[in-house]
Amino acid sequence: MIGGVGLGKSHRASALGWAARRTGPRVRFATAIDIINSLAPAQKAGRLDNELRQYTRPEFLLIDELGHPPIDKRGPDPLFQIISHRYEHGSSVLTTNEACKHWPSIFNNDSTLTSAILDRLLHHAETAMIEGMSDRMEDRLEP
Repeated sequence: MIGGVGLGKSHRASALGWAARRTGPRVRFATAIDIINSLAPAQKAGRLDNELRQYTRPEFLLIDELGHPPIDKRGPDPLFQIISHRYEHGSSVLTTNEACKHWPSIFNNDSTLTSAILDRLLHHAETAMIEGMSDRMEDRLEP
């Protein structure tokens, strides 16, 4: 799901997760930065494989706020491992404010890694572009 701030991407992703969970699959919801923050210390401690399983095992993974904030040097590789492992093995939903053409800036300007991630994500994907005004600001702005 791609769209501006406050358009309900996270809410919609959560609703998809709850609907999937009602039919039985294991569901995991995390922000991209929380995933990276959990994987970096696990990698240093030599338990990266165990930590990666939290994100590769669920049948349905929701990654919220991809690119907010941008991913630093330590983050793109483990995130690629998750996406690569899940490719054709599980459903994933990502929410982001950035159009795909801007994703190299999310992944530390590594265009090769970005291409590999997008290739796997978009192969069987349905992309939802969400447009409009922020739901949070709707009542705050005068007509």
